[in-house]
Amino acid sequence: MSVYGAMLTAVSGMRAQGAALENISGNIANSRTTGYKRVDTDFLDLIPDAPLHREQGASVIANGRNTAALQGDLTTTQVGTNMAINGSGMFVVQSREGATGLTSLPGAEYYTRRGDFELDRDGYLVNGSGYALKGLTLDPRTGAATGSTPSLIRIDAGNAPARASANVAYRGNLPSYPATAAADAAVPGSELLTSAGFAVDPTAGGAGYVTGADASRFLDRSIPGGAVTLYNEQGAPVDVQLRWAKTQNAAGGGDVWNLFYQENATATGAAPAWRNAGTAFAFDAAGALTSGATVSLSGTANGAAFGPAAMDFGTGGLTQFASGDGQAEINAIAQDGYPSGTLDSVTVAEGGTVVGVYSNGQVLGLAKVALAQFNGDNGLKRRDGGAFEQTMESGAPTFVDGGRTVVGGALENSNADISEEFSRMIVTQQAYSANTRVISTSQQMLQDVLNIIR
Repeated sequence: MSVYGAMLTAVSGMRAQGAALENISGNIANSRTTGYKRVDTDFLDLIPDAPLHREQGASVIANGRNTAALQGDLTTTQVGTNMAINGSGMFVVQSREGATGLTSLPGAEYYTRRGDFELDRDGYLVNGSGYALKGLTLDPRTGAATGSTPSLIRIDAGNAPARASANVAYRGNLPSYPATAAADAAVPGSELLTSAGFAVDPTAGGAGYVTGADASRFLDRSIPGGAVTLYNEQGAPVDVQLRWAKTQNAAGGGDVWNLFYQENATATGAAPAWRNAGTAFAFDAAGALTSGATVSLSGTANGAAFGPAAMDFGTGGLTQFASGDGQAEINAIAQDGYPSGTLDSVTVAEGGTVVGVYSNGQVLGLAKVALAQFNGDNGLKRRDGGAFEQTMESGAPTFVDGGRTVVGGALENSNADISEEFSRMIVTQQAYSANTRVISTSQQMLQDVLNIIR
């Protein structure tokens, strides 16, 4: 290699080190950019064709190397719609096309690790670079995905649908001797509700009810059983008042109770005021329930229809033990219905489920974040804003469920480390300076040649 060749090689070295410095500067500049993936520099030597034992020194070129597969540190945030990926995969996003808004044009799909998503005015989850998130839409009633291909996630700010009450969980204890207003310890059976004196037999199972004229007599022979608010299909609340009445004492066990609900609080005359739920609840001598484990509540309460709602007492949930005050001890009454509600906030739960928190207290899954995985992550083409585009080198994406990989309320930091970049910058500077010395030395040698002929 001649002196001129040495100069050209040194120039290639300066050019390569300059390219490395450019990558380092970009990494330092983006050391605080969310989801940024640094660009490393690889050097490639260029060997001229030469016979054996006549090898020559090589020129060099610099190639930028993607680090899309290298994860940055995760930090928590106070924004519920922020999310980070703890592991492999990328968010599937879609670009905006000027004033036309979000598009569905072929090739508009990109991939990113930047998860600072927030709701925009149209209900889309958009990150700080303007890319909108894609995923699987969920049915808020069932929680099941409505499709299998990721599409733009759009949060509807409308009301959440109401749910009619279908199940009631009831837990409590009925006193072995109810302290009703008519109960007299000196009069056997005075604590019981019988058909005597009633216009209609209230103990006749499903056909039994208490008329308005007999309501006062019924209240004297029963005890409060609590109340439950049930919801119909439109989400309207129906307040259902309950009362228990003991209808039978049996030696050695077999005591029987009936459950009533208030049908009309203002009923008079022959109009029904309280309705028998239609089930006999029998207890053995130890106070355990032997029959009547479930009952269906269905009817009207003060003109509002409710049910059918299955009242479940569970195993050991309803007992008949002695009570000091002779009243029913209600431990729990819960039902599964709720009214419609307005959207209060949106957050990302564990596993990448986008959930809506509604004013009715419900937390409903609205969408599921889908992740794209590539065989060749570092073969992706970089785009503005921390996004990447599929290439032949990266291969086609495989869409997977975010699962536990997606962390809500967190962001992934840049994977560029300033201290490491400064170390690389020092090495780059030294290499660049060394190449300039080669050029200055070559120039001096050429000057020596010229001085020979003087």
